Amino acid sequence: MQQNKLKEQFLLRKDITYLNFGSFGACPKPVFEKYQSFQLELEQEPMYFMTVKGLEYLKASRIALADFLHCHADDLVYVTNPSYAVNIIAKSFDLKAGDEVLTTNLEYGACDRTWKYYCTKKGATYVRHQVRFPLESKEDFITRFMSNVTAKTKLIFLSHITSTTGLRLPVEEICAIAKQKGILTFIDGAHAPGQIDVDLSSLQADMYTGACHKWMLTPKGSSFLYVSKTLQHLFDPLLISWGYESARPSHSRFLDYHEQQGTRDFSAFLTIPAAIQFMKENSWNAVRKEYRTMTQNNAERFCRLLNATPLCPVTDDFIAQLYSITVKTNAPEKLHDLLYEKYKIQIPVMAHEDKVYLR
Repeated sequence: MQQNKLKEQFLLRKDITYLNFGSFGACPKPVFEKYQSFQLELEQEPMYFMTVKGLEYLKASRIALADFLHCHADDLVYVTNPSYAVNIIAKSFDLKAGDEVLTTNLEYGACDRTWKYYCTKKGATYVRHQVRFPLESKEDFITRFMSNVTAKTKLIFLSHITSTTGLRLPVEEICAIAKQKGILTFIDGAHAPGQIDVDLSSLQADMYTGACHKWMLTPKGSSFLYVSKTLQHLFDPLLISWGYESARPSHSRFLDYHEQQGTRDFSAFLTIPAAIQFMKENSWNAVRKEYRTMTQNNAERFCRLLNATPLCPVTDDFIAQLYSITVKTNAPEKLHDLLYEKYKIQIPVMAHEDKVYLR
């Protein structure tokens, strides 16, 4: 892969080494141009766009995304970010006093807060499995995590790829085991689509959310929520709007409830087909493989430079394009600012519990 040739297709500042796609990905020029063309079309005829043409574009975008994720288009709705999707599920999930939601201590902070809030409100318990580092193997992780399952476990909430620690977790195996035990699963795939293959037809997750504005290269504020068809009736929209008791109901209450959210610019959602096309034209599978190999080949070297113990074995089981290293600092914000202001490197330096990670 000619890295400079690929880099030229992005709008990133040339004086900055941008190493934070995990927070906010960058949008390639052709995708951004498509985004702006939708916004221009909206401004040229707002009424027609919002009530007719834009909805046609939205359906076409869902179909393209569903093909990319290997699921049915009617089982997907667009949301602005995965945190929004988690709030949809957590607010309506039928938790009762004494029930348990099982997760890890590695989850994204906003999602942790959401589940803590609703578990507390409903008298349920949010069980955070303490992951032991360094990880030994995928099988050991599964055994330790599933040992927390009890008769009270109603839901497993788990990251596909963790945020702070950048670890790929064995969600495929855990979803399969949960299915056998009759436990529902909700996977936070914020970092997965575009970084690794996501096949919802084989994953067996009951619910899944992912961001398109990270590794799928779309404009900010484009993410999705997948819910299996048998569960869709359980989840109310966060915002009651025209889709509730719709005067013109579609074939899907799930779509009506969650797509019709009042006046908003949904142009970012419409760029999904353009982003998928960009990835195809630029052999994105090969790009991902190249950068995954680069990440894995340099992992141990960075750990030696920082005198850090690796979090896990450097294999595809745990590592894709993200790699986190513990750093010794009491001022992560100052370290981030130093790297940015002096060296022009945009890289996340994140505190998580009693550790600080350079990702």
